[in-house]
Order: sequence, then structure tokens, then C-alpha cells
Amino acid sequence: MRKIFPIITVLILFSLLGIIFFQILWIKGALESEEKKFTDHVSMATYQASEDLVQHKGNLFPNDKFQLEFFKPSITQRYTMDEIKAIIRRAFDRQHLQKIPFEFAISSNSIIGESVQSENFFKANADSINNMQQVIPLESPGGSLTEGISPQELLIIIVPHVKSFIWRSMTWLIVGAVLFTVIIITAFFLTVRALLKQKKLSEIKSDFINNMTHEFKTPLATISLAVDALKNDKVINDTERTNYFTGIIKEENKRMNKQVETILQAALLDKKEIQLNLKKVSAHDLITGALNNIALQIAEKQGKLDLMLDAKDDLIFADEVHFTNLVSNLLDNAIKYSKDENLQIKMSTQNAGNYFKLKIEDNGIGMSKETLHRIFEKFYRAHTGNIHNVKGFGLGLSYIKTMIDAHQGTIKAESVLGKGSTFTVSFPLVK
Repeated sequence: MRKIFPIITVLILFSLLGIIFFQILWIKGALESEEKKFTDHVSMATYQASEDLVQHKGNLFPNDKFQLEFFKPSITQRYTMDEIKAIIRRAFDRQHLQKIPFEFAISSNSIIGESVQSENFFKANADSINNMQQVIPLESPGGSLTEGISPQELLIIIVPHVKSFIWRSMTWLIVGAVLFTVIIITAFFLTVRALLKQKKLSEIKSDFINNMTHEFKTPLATISLAVDALKNDKVINDTERTNYFTGIIKEENKRMNKQVETILQAALLDKKEIQLNLKKVSAHDLITGALNNIALQIAEKQGKLDLMLDAKDDLIFADEVHFTNLVSNLLDNAIKYSKDENLQIKMSTQNAGNYFKLKIEDNGIGMSKETLHRIFEKFYRAHTGNIHNVKGFGLGLSYIKTMIDAHQGTIKAESVLGKGSTFTVSFPLVK
């Protein structure tokens, strides 16, 4: 798993980058194609407008052959501005450019100035980067009276903000491409996240099996040695020694039962099948009871416990068994992760608004920031380097967090590596 995971991640990443790259190429190609298509339509519309302007006579000049020949009228003399605009509009509509705005001018030579033009023509002509310009000469049709005698004129049509129209025409294609790219990226991150989770679960499973094997192997070995000792003739005839070895077997059996109970309890917590027997209790009384169970372990370590029960109101709704267990587990952790000597634990209570607060401080080995963020995860155990004297399944703090949540409380952990840890637990007071 450790070797395959990086390979899978890299392959998926390259596939994702490749898809994004080809999406960009496709959008770029589609934009260029759409721009060419748009340019062709505008060119065709300009050509059709020029043909219509030359062939039609318009309303500005009288419909008289003699006067047409004598006066040699230009396009601007034959049409009004509105007529010219209407003819160009019809040409644009025939090319499916119904909503495309335009500006136009008709010039008698290449120098714009001796001409007629639409209101915003000069402004549109000034921006040659964003606007498209089409220029076509206006010639009289062959065989007409004005052929060869009419002044040479140019029809100039400018379409402003061409890029925006092209982008607008491709809106749905681009939105679709971006949407599916985002979906692919999301799927990639979810896949990597699932792989990381699977890797983590695999490591947790291995650690759990190793810990469980160690936890059961030690009492089984002790029981085996005690049974062998009881078979000895000298021990059989010695009542005191027989009681000693049977006591060892009983204690180790209790220890194994406790481990099994811990695992079963974790399974029940997963299924949310534990039923709490909540009732009004004195938190101080339960804390004192938990201290009685842990006092021998503190004495064994030659440690010191400072107890300050300063909370004036300690009535809470709690399950006596689980509340006592969670306090015992917090104290047990303080002892487990203590230094070899000079164990000091401070336990204090106080009221904060409508909450009862219990604080447990120790001067143990402490935790790193990474460990501090993960201590409430099931099966997670802090790495202690080459020290392997701390036993357990990594279920204690997970159980504590679950029980505190079930009691509508909160827990906060603070720690400095090498200096110790502090756990602050809050429970709502009975109103």
C-alpha cells in the first residue's frame, strides 16, 4: 500500500493535468473557430449591404434618368442615414447577426472626413483592438446609367466589442467545460482523500493487532507460568504459595477481561448502543471515588496529587459509572505518560457560568501539535520514540470524548512537549 499509493496519486494527478490542458486547447480552438465564423458572417453581410446600396435607388434623389445622368449622384445623395442603416441591418439579419450592433460610414475616398457616418463611428474606429472593421468599395452595376460616372465610394462597417460577442456565443460550452473540470478535480481530491483514509485505517489496523497481541500475550504468559508453578510439588503442599499463584491467575484474568470489555465497549460506541443512566449527582463525590481507584498507581510511581475542589456548585446530570470511568481514564493517562520520576498531578474544579469545570494537569512527557490534534481519534496512540512501556489500544481518549459529548459537555486539551499536558472538561450544571 505504501508503494502503490504514491504511484496512484501521481498517475491521477498527471491525468487531471492532461485533461485540463486539453480542455484549454479545445476552448482556445473553439474560440478561434467561432471568431473566423463570425468574421465570415460580418464580411458576407457587408458585401450584401454594398450590393443592396448600389442596386436600389433610394428616396432622397428623384427617380429620373436625365437627372441621374446629369447630376451623377453618390450613395450618400441617394439615401438617408436611416435608409442606409436599415439596408445594413437587413443584410446582418440575413447572416443571423440579428442582435449584433454596428457603426458605419460611407466615404468618397480613402480619407474619412468627406463622408457620412453613424453617430459613434469615430469612437468605434479609434479602438482597432476590440472592434472589427470591414471596408468594401461601392460600384454601380454594369449597364446602368451611373456606371463609370458615379464617384468612387467606400462602405465601412465596424462591429464593436467583437470578443465579447464571441465569448457570449460560447457561454454554455465554456461553462460546461469548466463545470466538468471542477467535477473531475473534486473527484480527484475525494479519491486521494479516500486513499489517505484507507492507508490510515490500514496502519491503525496493524497497530491495533500488534497492541492487542501484546496486551493478551503478557497476561497469558504470566498465567502459564503460574499454572506451571502450581504443578510443583513444593508449591502444592504450601498453602501460602498456592494462594499467591492463584491470586496472580485471578488478577491476570481480570486484566484480560478488562481489555475485552474495552474492545466491546468501543464496538458499542460505534453502533451508539450504550444507554446512559443519567441522574442528578455530585461531581465531587464521583471524582473522589475515581481517586480511590487510582491512588495506588500514583503511590507506586511515588507521585504527588494536589486536589482542589473549589467549585461551589457541583450538581450535574451524569451516568455514575461512565463519569467515574472518564475521570479514571484521564488520571490513568497522566500516570502512563509521566516521566520516570517526580510525578505531579494537579486536579481542580471550579464554576464558570452555568458549567462545572474539571481541570487535570500533569508534568509528563507532553504532546506535539500533531499528536494534540489527533488524540481523540479511535485507535490513535502517540508515538513515544523508542519507549514501548505505554500499553493500550488507543481507545481511552476516544471513549472519553464520546462520553463527554453524550453528557452535553466539552473537553479541551493543551500540551507542551516535554513539559506536560492539561485537560479541561466542562459539564452543564443542573438548573
